Amino acid sequence: MASASNILLSMRQLIKLYDLSLDEIRKKYKLNHIEVTIISFLHNNPGKDTAGDIASLRMLPKGNVSQGVESLIQKSFLARIQDTSDRRKIHLSLKDEALPIVMEIEQSKIRFKELLFDGFTQEEMDQFGNLSTRMVQNISNIIERK
Repeated sequence: MASASNILLSMRQLIKLYDLSLDEIRKKYKLNHIEVTIISFLHNNPGKDTAGDIASLRMLPKGNVSQGVESLIQKSFLARIQDTSDRRKIHLSLKDEALPIVMEIEQSKIRFKELLFDGFTQEEMDQFGNLSTRMVQNISNIIERK
C-alpha cells in the first residue's frame, strides 16, 4: 500500500503536470491560472454558473474567483447575467470570444490524459477511473462530516 506521503506527492505532481499542460494557453491569451480555471469550469459545468459555484466546487478562495471573474469580464471573455428571480444572484456566461480558449483547453486535457495514461491498457484506465471515483467520494464524505 502506498504511504500517505507518496499519495500526496503523486497528487501534487499530477496537479503540476496539469498546470504545465495549460501554460501555453495562459501565455497565448495572457491569462492567469484562476482565469483558465474559471473558463474551463463554466464550459464543463452547465448550470453551475456563479462565482460561488466555482469557489465551492473547485475549493478556491472566493476573493480569487471574484478577481478572476472581473478580469475575464474586462477581457470580454465573460458576461454577467442577473438572476430574474433573485437579484442578488449573478450568473456567468462564456462569450463567443472565449470559444478558442475553450477549444484549446479541451485539446490540452486530451493530450494531458494521453501523457498520463501512456502505456496503460483500457482495463487499467477503467480500473483507475473506478478507484479514483471511490477515493473522491470518500474524500467528499470526510470533508462533509468535518
